[in-house]
Amino acid sequence: MRFIHLLHLILLTMKTPGKSTLSLLVFILFIGYAMLAGCTNGKASGLAGNAQDVRENYLNYCAGCHGENLEKFDKSDWMYGDNDQAAFNSIKFGREDIGMPGFEATFTDKEIRALAEYVRSAVPEETVSGGASLAAERVVKSKKQNFIIDTVVTGLDVPWGMEFLPGGDMLIAERAGILYRFSNGRKTVVTGLPTILAKGQGGLLDLRLHPEYEKNGWLYFSYSQPSKDDPREGCTAVMRARLSGNMLVDQEVIFDGTPDSNKGQHWGCKLQFDMEGYLWFGIGDRGNRDENPQSLENHAGKIHRIHDDGSIPEDNPFLDTPGAMPSIYSYGHRNPQGTTMHPETGEIWESEHGPRGGDELNLIEKGKNYGWPVISYGINYNGTKFTDITHKEGMEQPVVYWDPSIAPCGMTFVDSDRYPGWKNNILIGSLRFKYLERVALDRNEVTDQEKLLEGIGRVRNVEMSPDGFIYVAMETPGFIVKLLPVN
Repeated sequence: MRFIHLLHLILLTMKTPGKSTLSLLVFILFIGYAMLAGCTNGKASGLAGNAQDVRENYLNYCAGCHGENLEKFDKSDWMYGDNDQAAFNSIKFGREDIGMPGFEATFTDKEIRALAEYVRSAVPEETVSGGASLAAERVVKSKKQNFIIDTVVTGLDVPWGMEFLPGGDMLIAERAGILYRFSNGRKTVVTGLPTILAKGQGGLLDLRLHPEYEKNGWLYFSYSQPSKDDPREGCTAVMRARLSGNMLVDQEVIFDGTPDSNKGQHWGCKLQFDMEGYLWFGIGDRGNRDENPQSLENHAGKIHRIHDDGSIPEDNPFLDTPGAMPSIYSYGHRNPQGTTMHPETGEIWESEHGPRGGDELNLIEKGKNYGWPVISYGINYNGTKFTDITHKEGMEQPVVYWDPSIAPCGMTFVDSDRYPGWKNNILIGSLRFKYLERVALDRNEVTDQEKLLEGIGRVRNVEMSPDGFIYVAMETPGFIVKLLPVN
């Protein structure tokens, strides 16, 4: 505008345009063009800076749940609509029913609108699995153990649970409520599942064979069970059943968690039998942070120990506490999605989703309080605090905590001699950063940590097969790989 005004004044003062005047006009036009180009470039530069700010806001506040490259927005059902305003409303006000917090106190409306536009424009139409790490026959080198990645199963979505039958077939639990039997390269649906509330983080979860499966045929699985009073609500349950061909029979619910909730987050639930035949599992706080984890009068936010038929061991720590749920072994947990047993000591270890920061690896001890949400190394997803303390007398410290959060899920100990460099190490899946974390222990002290399979995808689960191989499951897209040791 200033350039146009200047040109207008020059033209008004001109009488007969001579060569010198024309030269002056050409010069002015050139300068003006440069000024306009500069303005345009400046604007583009500003937009690029804004885009960078939006991307940083997304990475800092959203990526932990939704993926660094927006891969968890495939179905976009969090938006509750198909336009920018719907996305704006979800970000600003949150969706409590699926565990998404509101960011009204964190961002301005302008920043929220930019985030909404960024998400809707940048969601990938199709995500692809793996990367260079999946190259056939490529030897992957790590600190202690080299290996080759062999892709075993493809065409899955969220393979939450894996278990291996004596004949070599693999059972795969899809969170959406489908149980597959994988045999000779083909997936077959197993029928006979109960009604499953596949909502948010809930659905069909883990699988575990009874230690004496070949004698009794019991298969155990955890799942989100809808409430009898309101099918939109539910809590975590454990059922056992037997396989008859590709059909479940003799179904028995051996654990029915409380309280029911309409929220879609923090169901737990990894299953683990110990050396004495007890069944262990964790249930998350079901999105009710301020009430459930520190109360012994409900199952949420706890680690549980029961007999294989659902009855209660006589030495459980709160059996004689008035009002307490007798299955509770420890409490003060947020969302324990990894439960595993040390193959030599028999101790139970647990990995736990923290909030923004503060994911934990814990050694579970009888009757102990693990502090959530009174103590934590994390903050709310929107950047606000819910506690100012990380230590308190009578509350346990994690063996390891992660900040930033890695979103730990499935976890197992390497109990096979096939991987001598990793023997008795813990393997933990990272959903957020798409790798498998190795944790080496000396007694109960961490001596080494290493990232494996970086960039392979959101690691949902890791299991040891009966013949001693490591299997790793990724989600959205879902596929399973086998790690072949190179010794």
